[in-house]
Amino acid sequence: MEYALEIRNLSKSYGDFRLKDVSFSLPRGYIMGLIGPNGAGKTTIIKLVLNLIRRDGGEIRALGFDNLADEVEIKSRIGFVHDTPFFYEHLTLANVRKTVAPFYRDWDDALFRRLADEFRLPLGKRFKKLSRGTKMKFALAVALSHKADLLILDEPTSGLDPVFRRELLQKLSAFIQDEGKSVLFSTHITSDLERIADFITFIRGGEIVFSSPRDQILGAWAVVKGGPELLAAEHRALFKGHRQGAYGVQALTAAAGEVHRRFGRDAVVETATLEEIMFYMTKGNGHA
Repeated sequence: MEYALEIRNLSKSYGDFRLKDVSFSLPRGYIMGLIGPNGAGKTTIIKLVLNLIRRDGGEIRALGFDNLADEVEIKSRIGFVHDTPFFYEHLTLANVRKTVAPFYRDWDDALFRRLADEFRLPLGKRFKKLSRGTKMKFALAVALSHKADLLILDEPTSGLDPVFRRELLQKLSAFIQDEGKSVLFSTHITSDLERIADFITFIRGGEIVFSSPRDQILGAWAVVKGGPELLAAEHRALFKGHRQGAYGVQALTAAAGEVHRRFGRDAVVETATLEEIMFYMTKGNGHA
């Protein structure tokens, strides 16, 4: 299998934070969601892939190239959208395009203008005068206009309205229809990933919890709702995390069949969402 991104035993230390032997792979032609709580290491991984910071150990290969030895080649083939786009604030969008385009050998000006029309970008307006949503649309148009093979998005939909989020997801789905195109999508809005992601990588405290196909993850985990008896000592091994409140207990399990066998109608078992999986694995060990 060919990979758009291969990360092996990646490590990086920042004071009291440490990225510990992180490994995962994104096959070409697919979308991977990168999830985890604040401070888990998502942005650190992206910065390391882009060689914006130096790793302490491990290996990163993007599009078949080493990200240190072949940095120029890789960056010419990666499109990047940050949650806070950085362009020359005082320039109009048309002038920003003129500044950015020469850096990319495969810049497609016709594609940029088509995207500008589609996103209704005011090319004569200064970047600093734009709304957050319009800034994100411009950043996405730039990222898509140089025929990137790998698109990396770091929290691009945070704080944006549902209409633009849906528009972005549709654009990403269309992007990977071009054979070999791939997306790494870091976001807190896990419902977006449930719509479009093929793979999910969950990082917590600088370590990978899992990196697997989305359907496999959603099929493996369930939320159980019942009474305090769920937390009896003989049952606790069934659950990964729990919340206990005035109206009962909710807990995460990967053993739905065994829960049904033990509790029958005394417990309700529902398929877990990505948000619930992330919550219970991160904070679900106390009272609601």
